[in-house]
Amino acid sequence: MASWLKKITVACGAALLAQYPVYAASAAPETTESSAPSVRENYTKYEYQIPMRDGVKLFTVVYVPKDASRTYPFLMIRTPYGTGSGFNDEMRYGVDVYPKSVGPSKEFETSGYIFVDQDVRGRFMSEGKWQEMTPHINQQRQPGEGNESQDMHDTIDWLLQHVPGNNGKVGIWGISYPGFYTSASIIDSHPAIKAASPQAPVTDLFMGDDSYHGGAFMLAANFDFYASFTEEKNPTPYPKTWSAFDYRTSDGYQYFLQYKSLQQIAAQLSDKQRELFVPNIEHSTYDSFWQSRNIAPHLKNIKAAVLTVGGWFDAEDVHGPFATYDSIKTNNKGIYNGLVIGPWSHGGWARADGRTMGDVDFGSKTGEYYRKNVLFPFFEHYLKGVDAKPLPEATVFETGTNVWRQYTSWPPQQAQRKTLYLGANGTLNWTQPAADSAPFDEYVSDPQKPVPYTAYVATGVPREYMVSDQRFASTRPDVLVYQSDVLQEDVTIVGKVEPKLFVSTTGTDADWVVKLIDVYPNDYPDEHVAKERGHDVPPPVTSMAGYQQLVRGEPIRAKFRNSFEHPEPLVANQVTAVNYQMPDVNHTFRRGHRIMVQIQSSWFPLIDLNPQQFMDIPKAQPADFKKATQRVYHAPGQYSGLSVQVIPR
Repeated sequence: MASWLKKITVACGAALLAQYPVYAASAAPETTESSAPSVRENYTKYEYQIPMRDGVKLFTVVYVPKDASRTYPFLMIRTPYGTGSGFNDEMRYGVDVYPKSVGPSKEFETSGYIFVDQDVRGRFMSEGKWQEMTPHINQQRQPGEGNESQDMHDTIDWLLQHVPGNNGKVGIWGISYPGFYTSASIIDSHPAIKAASPQAPVTDLFMGDDSYHGGAFMLAANFDFYASFTEEKNPTPYPKTWSAFDYRTSDGYQYFLQYKSLQQIAAQLSDKQRELFVPNIEHSTYDSFWQSRNIAPHLKNIKAAVLTVGGWFDAEDVHGPFATYDSIKTNNKGIYNGLVIGPWSHGGWARADGRTMGDVDFGSKTGEYYRKNVLFPFFEHYLKGVDAKPLPEATVFETGTNVWRQYTSWPPQQAQRKTLYLGANGTLNWTQPAADSAPFDEYVSDPQKPVPYTAYVATGVPREYMVSDQRFASTRPDVLVYQSDVLQEDVTIVGKVEPKLFVSTTGTDADWVVKLIDVYPNDYPDEHVAKERGHDVPPPVTSMAGYQQLVRGEPIRAKFRNSFEHPEPLVANQVTAVNYQMPDVNHTFRRGHRIMVQIQSSWFPLIDLNPQQFMDIPKAQPADFKKATQRVYHAPGQYSGLSVQVIPR
C-alpha cells in the first residue's frame, strides 16, 4: 500500500512513511513559507462537501487556476490518507493552507489543471462508513457504506455543474491505496473520464499485494502499517500527526522472534490498532472476505484511456499493476490500455530520481524520464488534445542492461519458455541433471533461528531489500544455493518466474522461499566515493565484486499448493510437487555474470513463521513451532527447477 519526505510525517507519521511514503505524499504535500506562494499565486483553493446519491457528503478540495483565459480539465485523486496540507509538522485543513505542490509533478502544475483531492467515504472530513478495499459488489451494504464507482460518478456530475472554467474532461490518478481508488472509480466509467492512471494499485490483498504472498502473511509491513493506520470517528481533521510504533529496539527480527506467534504479536498493539490488523490474520485463507475485495474481476465497462504504473522492486504492490493491466485488457476492448514498469520501489517514480536503489545503479534518472516523457504527455493528450507520440502498450525498464524497452504487449510475445534445472553440488543448468547424481539436497529449518531477509537490523520493511546483496544468506546452512556457470552471453528473463519443485519435509506444512539472484563478476568495478575522514578507520563498504543482487524472491506456503481456499497438509517424508508463480521480472543477466537460485523455508520477519505442522497459523502458540528437515529433489521424474521466459537473442 505505502522519497521526498522531509517533514511529510505530518500526514502519516515516521513509521508509516519509512514504509509507505507515497501515501502521505499523495494526500498531504508539505507546505513551507518559501514554496507555498508558487501554488497560492497561481491557484485558488476551495473546499466542498459534495453530496452522494445516498445523502452522504464527501469532502473535496479543488485548486482552480487563476488564469481564466482558457478552460482546464479536472485531474483528481481520491485518498484515505487525508486531503489536508502539511504545515508546521501537522496536516491541516482550510482554504488558507496551501500545499507545496499540486498534481503528479511540476509539469502538471505549470501546464494548468483543475486539481481535485477527495477524502474517500468514511475517512477524515468525509461522511459515511469506510471499508477496507471497498467491495464493488456488496449485497449486505450497511448504512453509510458506498460503491467507489458510484461515488466517482456523483462527484463528477457535481464538479461539472458547479466548478466553472472546466473543459468537460476528467482524469484520475493515485498511488497505492489511491491507486485502488483510481481503478475502482473507472468501473462503468462516467463519460467525462477520459484518462486514468492507477499506480501501484492495491488490487488483491491476499493474492500477492500487501497482505499475503503465496499464502504467507507479510508480517513486518502490515504490523508497521496498521500500527499507524487506524479508524477515527468522522468527519474529522484528525489525526493531524500519526505517531510511529515504539518497538523499543532497532532490531525488528529480534522483536518479532521473541513473540513468534501471531496472537502474541497482535497483543502488542492497542485495541484501536488491532481493529484493522486482526482481520488480516484471522482470514488466513482466500475466503469471501478477500475475494469480495479483489477489484480485478470488476474492471469492466471502462471507457477511459488507462496507464497503469508500477515498480519492479515494489515491496508492497508488485502484483497489482500486472493484475490490473491484464484484467482491463481482457474486459475492455477498443481503449488504450498501457503498462509502465520501472526500476522503482513503492511509488519511487513520483518524486525520486530513480537512478539508484541501495547499492544498485540503474545508470539514469528513470523517474524523471517517466514523469516528463510518459505520464505528463499521456494526460496532456487525453485531457487537452495535445499531440503526442503514441505510447506503446508496454513501456518497461530492463534491469541489468538498464535500458527502456517498448513492447506491443506484456509479456513480450517473442519470449520463449525454458527451464533452469537444479542439480547436485549446487549446479544450475538449462538441461536436466544426470540420472546418477545425488537425488536431493536437504537442510534443517528451525523456527527459533529463521533466515532473515536483510543482513542488517531494521524495523518496518526497508525498501532496499528488493535488490539487496544475498551473500549473507548464501553462507547459511539452512539455505540451498544453486549457481550457473559464468554466462558466455546475455540472458534476458521476462514475465512471471515459475518454480516447479519436488520437495519433502518431516513436518506437515512448510514454506518454500525461492530467490532469483544475479551474481556479479568477481572483478566487477567498485565506484564508491571515499568520504573525508582524516586518519580515522573508515567503516566497511559493500563491494560490488561478487555482489548477489536479488532480482525476485517469493514464498509459497505448501498447504496452499493446490488451492488458496482449501489448504491441505503435507504427508511427512513424502515427495510432493509444489508449483507456483513469482511476480514478473524484466532482467538481463549480463555476459560474465552468473544466475543463482536460493531456496529456504523462512524469510523473517518479512513473512510470518510457519509452525511447520498443518494448522490454522493465527491460532498457533509459541510451543507449536517445530524444527523440520526439508528436502529439494533433482532426480529422474523429480526434477526441480524454475520455468522462465527468455527473450531469444
